[in-house]
Parts: sequence; structure tokens; C-alpha cells
Amino acid sequence: MSDATAGSETPQAPAVARLAIHIPSLNDILQTARRGDIALAIGVMTILMILILPLPAWMLDMALSISITLSVLILMTSLFIQTPLEFSSFPTVLLIATMLRLSLNLASTRLILSHGHEGTAAAGHVIEAFGNFVMGGNFVIGIIVYAILLIVNFIVITKGSGRIAEVAARFTLDAMPGKQMAIDADLSAGLIDEKVAKQRRKDLEDESSFFGAMDGASKFVRGDAIAGLMITFINVCAGIVIGVMQQGITLAEAGHSYTLLTVGDGLVTQIPALIVSVAAGLLVSKAGVSGAADKALLKQFSGYPKALGMSSAVMIALSLLPGMPTIPFLSLAAAAGLLAMFAERGHREAAQAEVTSTAVAAAEAQAAAPKEEHATDLLKMDDLRIELGYALLTLINGPDGTDRLTEQIRALRRQFAADMGFVMPRCRLLDNVTLASNEYVIKVKEVESGRGILFPTQFMVMDPDGRPIELPGTHTTEPTFGLPATWIDAGLKEEAAIRGLTVVDPATVLSTHLTEVLKANVADLISYADVQKLLNDMSKEQRKLVDDMVPGQINVSGIQRVLQALLTERISIRDLATILEGIAEAVGFTRSVQGIAEHVRMRLSRQLCAANLSMQGFLPLISLSPAWELAFAESIVGEGDERHLAMAPSKLGEFVNAVRHAFEEAAQLGEIPVLLTSPGIRTHVRSIVERFRPSTVVMSQAEVHPRVKLKTVGQV
Repeated sequence: MSDATAGSETPQAPAVARLAIHIPSLNDILQTARRGDIALAIGVMTILMILILPLPAWMLDMALSISITLSVLILMTSLFIQTPLEFSSFPTVLLIATMLRLSLNLASTRLILSHGHEGTAAAGHVIEAFGNFVMGGNFVIGIIVYAILLIVNFIVITKGSGRIAEVAARFTLDAMPGKQMAIDADLSAGLIDEKVAKQRRKDLEDESSFFGAMDGASKFVRGDAIAGLMITFINVCAGIVIGVMQQGITLAEAGHSYTLLTVGDGLVTQIPALIVSVAAGLLVSKAGVSGAADKALLKQFSGYPKALGMSSAVMIALSLLPGMPTIPFLSLAAAAGLLAMFAERGHREAAQAEVTSTAVAAAEAQAAAPKEEHATDLLKMDDLRIELGYALLTLINGPDGTDRLTEQIRALRRQFAADMGFVMPRCRLLDNVTLASNEYVIKVKEVESGRGILFPTQFMVMDPDGRPIELPGTHTTEPTFGLPATWIDAGLKEEAAIRGLTVVDPATVLSTHLTEVLKANVADLISYADVQKLLNDMSKEQRKLVDDMVPGQINVSGIQRVLQALLTERISIRDLATILEGIAEAVGFTRSVQGIAEHVRMRLSRQLCAANLSMQGFLPLISLSPAWELAFAESIVGEGDERHLAMAPSKLGEFVNAVRHAFEEAAQLGEIPVLLTSPGIRTHVRSIVERFRPSTVVMSQAEVHPRVKLKTVGQV
């Protein structure tokens, strides 16, 4: 019995559930309305339905009110935005607003032609009110006013804003390659990070897309004006014909009723169109001006008080002409004169404040300056110094207030700290009258380490393939890597970029040279104080290891020498904890700095291999043949710290030629390999290789991490 009952009730539950699903509740409707995408789709479909379905007069009044409100909202938004890209959806909004006006035009046309004989309220009260207010009882006046509005919208505003958008789109597209290269240059120099560069690239793409879309969107307004003119002409002619022939009213009644309704309908649609056209003109003409329109205009008009004063004088002269109304011109002259007076006073106060601040700063600097240079000051040494010829001083004190070189050096210090594990010393910039005007010198501990020539108003271009530069300019050699290059004028920068050449500004050339000088002399720049600070900045847990080692097993100077040995081969000391653990292990069986450094290198095998991996994820190797392994092992003489290489010069020359040949063959294959040796001879092989290939990495077999994929590309 219970089974039969359960079986009879089972089919009914799904039926009820299906019925509940198919009948949406009020909550479901509200939830759907809250979704913007669905609401927009419903709105667009409603606009399209208005083109097909007739609207009652009261609903047409509501739709026309929405159209006017939307146009005013668009205009106010265009006035208050800071930059045009803040209203990047304007072309889409313009299309929707135009479609809304055209659909309402069609709906009002249907009402006018169907019920125009019933009176001036046949198409709603909004159209009737516009018609009566503008026409003032005379339909000729209404037609003239409507025609003037069309001319202003179509010929003046729409055509002008369309031309501005066209020119802006063209110049934005032409300037895009140069702007993209500027972003890449700032990213390479470290002035911005990847996140900022990505945002700037996106803004550049959005700007190009926006002005391109505005160029096409202006055609919407022009087409709307033409359509409005044609619809008005059709409504007047067709309305009179329908009223006289079908509805049986007189020609005068038909002319009055249908003309008032048609002109009112045209005004209701053309006034919002005119407002949107003004908004489009404001938007495209705002390019290059930041801030709201009122602030930008007030700032720029009040920037020249003399212009306001002259305008006031001209209006006073006009008020004195016979027959001219005196009060309006004198009122405007007084307003312009007051504005000129306040603007002049503001400029004078700003200039006085600037002079005062400059004087205060000079007085403070003079008070802070030492009265007499002590002899001990002459003993101070700059760890890092750049001396500039007088023509290069614009790199640090440009005419526009820029200081690009100092900014790049700051970015270089941050990048150097992240790469090498300690903060490089501050770089002092000095002018040197003994140098040539365009010459600079980089000094490390006041010893010259690099020299070059820059042209501050030009750009250096290089061909990535090493081909000669065909552009006119000063042919030279790139100071960092010795590559052929050419200094060109700023006007040829875009052409060089189009040809695929590498374009570098003078500040970047110098900062790149400084980077390579730092890498070559990094071991000389880490001082005892730097090492002590690194040890003091370690975490509390790692400080215990330092306390156990220093000074019982090794002192701070010993740690400094080990770090210098690592930095000499451009190994980052950022993983200081692992380095100290390796030192703690090594001091148990050796006191040799070189032996400790070799043991630490084995602890850093993962880091060493990761730094030299190829793009494919493997470690390219050039191995030392057994014959050369034996030759080096037999040439090492002495014991302990006294061990040194005693190989015949002819044998050394043969080894140098063999290494060069092997690495040249690898370079032709597109590989940058490391030289692999046995642990016992690695330091001696490195001491030979660094003299003619300082950037070549020499690793021992014990420093290859077991999980790294290897690829042998040659053998010496």
C-alpha cells in the first residue's frame, strides 16, 4: 500500500518543480535587472523594438525625457573628466544615443502622421511644448530656428570635431612606435618596473583605439543630422497630404498642426543631438590638456593678465562708439579688468614667493657650507665618481628641469643591489674643465676605469646585426662594448626606429657604461663596513651562525676576502646565509681564502647553474680535454697557499688559441657556454681565461648541480 502511494506521488513533484522554474518570481526579475550586461542588452533591444512597434504618447514623452537627460549627462561628464581616456566608452555611448534618437524620431513620425489631425498634442506633450515655445505661434520661425540648429550641428560642430578626431588619430598612430620605444628604454634603464610598463603600453593602445573610434563615431552625428532633416521634410509634406486628402481638414489647419508637430519633434531630437555633438567636440579637443575643463580654461586664460587688460580696453572703446549700448560693454570691461588685476597680483606673489624660497635655500646652503676647507677633507676618496665635460652638464641639470642621469643612477643602484646582493656606493657627479666638452670619465676609487664621448642633444643608434649605419651623423664606437655606432639628430629618431635600429639616449649610454664598469670592479667596492652591515642586517636566527664563527674561526676581514673572491667572478652574494654556512664548513679543514671560496661555490651550485642556463633550460658546456687537464695538473707547483701555475708561455698561447676557437664555434651555434674543468685546476684556468675573456664563466665539475640538464657544445 505504502509502495503504491509513493509511486503515485513521485511523478507529481517534478511537474511542480518544472512549473516553478518556468514562472520567474519578482526576486528573480530584480536580480536580473541588477546585472549590467543583461540590462544593457535589454535596453538595446528595446531601442530596436521601438523601430517596429508603435508607442503611445505618454510613453513617447518618457522616452524623449530620457534622451534629453542622457545627452545632458554625456555633456557634463565630458566637462568634468581629467583626460579623454576616462570616457573611452564615448563612441559606444554615442552610437546608443544616436540609435535612441532615431528610433524616437520614427515613433513620433508614426504618431504625427496617424493622429496629427486631432491636434497639437497628438505626439505627446513634450513635442507640443517644444513646438509652441520655439515657434511662438509662427511655424515659419520654427522652421528657420530648426534649420539653423541643423546647420550649427552639421557644418560647425560635427565637422570640426570630426576633423580634430581624424588628425589626432593619425598623429597618435604615427607616434606610437616612438612612445613604445621610450617605454622599453625606461624599463631597460630600471626607471619603471614591468607592471608600470605594462600599464603604460595599455594606456598607449587605449589612446590609439579611442581616437580611431572617435574618428568614425563623428560620422554617427553627421548621419543623424542628415536623417533628421529628411525626416522633417517627409513629415511636413506627408502630414499635409494625409490631413487634407484623408482626414478632410483644411490646408491651413493641416499646415499649422503638422508643421508644429514636425518642428517640435525635430527640435526635441536635434537639441540632444547638438548637446552630444558639443560633448564630442570637447572630448576630442581636450587631447593634451589634463584636468577638468573649467580649471584648465581658467588657468590658461588667467596666465596672461596683459591679454585680459587689452580686452578690457577694447570693450571700453566699443562702449564709447555712437549708438552702442554702454552698460553691457562697460560691465564686461570692468569684469575683465578685475580679473586681469587679480591675475597680475597672483603672478607677482608667486614670483616673490619663488625668489624668497630661493634666497632662503641659498642662505641655508651658505650657512651649512664649511667656512674653511680642512686638510683632512683632502684625504677623503670617492669610491665611485663620474666627471663630465661642461657640455654634458645638461644631463644632470637640463633646461626643462629634468635630471635623467641621476634618476638612472638611482635605478641602477636598486638593480645592482637586487643582482649582486649589496648596495653600491653613492656615485658623485662632478664637472671637469680639463676634459673635452663632450667627454666623460668614470673613476673607481679615483682611478680611471672608463671613458667616452656623448652628444647630449643627439641619440646613439646601433644596428643589432652589426651592419653600418646609413643615416647621416657622427660615426663612433659604443664605449661599453666597442660596437660601431652613430650619433644622429633627434629629428631622425623615428626614422631610425622604423629601420629597426637600436636608439639610445645619452644618459642611457653613460648608465650602461657605468653598469659594466661596476661589474668589472665590483670586488673593489665592497668594504669592511659593507660586510659588517650585511652581517648586522641578518635575521636573528642567522645571527647565531655569525656569532659562532666570528671571531673564533674567521674574522670579518676573512669573510670580506671570500665575498670579494665570489664577486670577482660576478657571483651574487645575496644568498648570504648559504655563503656563511659554506664558510663555516670550510674553515674546519682549510684557512686558505681561495679554498674557502671554492667550497662556497660548491654550496652555491644551484645558483651558479641557474645564472648560466640557456633559454631552452639546459646548461651549455665546453669541457677541458683530458690532455689539457693533465697539462695544467702537472704545471701546478708549490703547496697550500703557495700553489701557482708554472706553464710554459708557448703552451699558454696554445691554450688561449684553443679556448678562443672553441667559444667562437659555440657562438656561431647561438650558445653562450661555460668552461668546465676539474676542481683542482679551476682557479688556475680562470686566472688565464679572465685575461682575454673576462666575462666567460669557468666552473668545476663539483659545481654542477645534479638536477641540471647538460649540453656539451664543444671541447678544448
